[in-house]
Amino acid sequence: MLKFNAMNRDNNRSAGRATSPTFSPLYRQIKDFMIRSLEAGEWGPGDAIPSEGELAIRFNVSQGTVRKAIDEMATENMLVRRQGKGTFVATHNDPRLFYRFLRLVPDDGDDTPAVSEPVSCELVPASPEVAAVLGLAVGAPVVFVERLLRFGQRSVVFDQIYLVGDLFQGLTLEKLRNVEKSIYSLFESEFGVRMISAEEHLRAVAADERSSGMLGVAVGEPLLLVERTARSYGNKPVEWRRGFYCTANHYYRNELG
Repeated sequence: MLKFNAMNRDNNRSAGRATSPTFSPLYRQIKDFMIRSLEAGEWGPGDAIPSEGELAIRFNVSQGTVRKAIDEMATENMLVRRQGKGTFVATHNDPRLFYRFLRLVPDDGDDTPAVSEPVSCELVPASPEVAAVLGLAVGAPVVFVERLLRFGQRSVVFDQIYLVGDLFQGLTLEKLRNVEKSIYSLFESEFGVRMISAEEHLRAVAADERSSGMLGVAVGEPLLLVERTARSYGNKPVEWRRGFYCTANHYYRNELG
């Protein structure tokens, strides 16, 4: 169990500010301790965490400090507050979060959910590009997955997904085909990897032979390329995917603010 001595921290606070540019507020340090507990599996996805009072006693700080740490973790989708019930570890199995990372919307407003159709799954050596994004050595094993997302009868997204091999040992095409919820739900339940945040880069590209064949469009047809780096606890990159989006009948929506 992690312990934290606030009195010692307070005694050293002034000196820390004077000598170290990396000093962080007390609530941020509590947040870091809590993230380590999440990483260690002390509280699993969907589990209730201790109350603010219990955590305040554990870390020897005020409840206000704990509350501020929890507020920030809730904003970052690590924790979920439920009125009258407590605070829980966020999980990809929550239906409200199934499509948190999918921003594609049909032009006609049809809310039919997308259907995932895995195409391939194999272990490959990391190319220099993949290694750089995932923080691996060139040639390190990565799991390479290809899949389609269908909306109704239309193939709308063709994903090429690269996963850190050491974290996803045993991932197979059969497991991907048996996913009943989201692919991130599988990663969480089967491999203990939860996607906390993602950074995306968008650009227009022309369909090559592979993407055109998978999406049923002509070579050279304009597509939206969405390159996503997904990170787990500790801001660790664990997935890089290149999604080719056909936007003939769909658009990419991002809500700001």
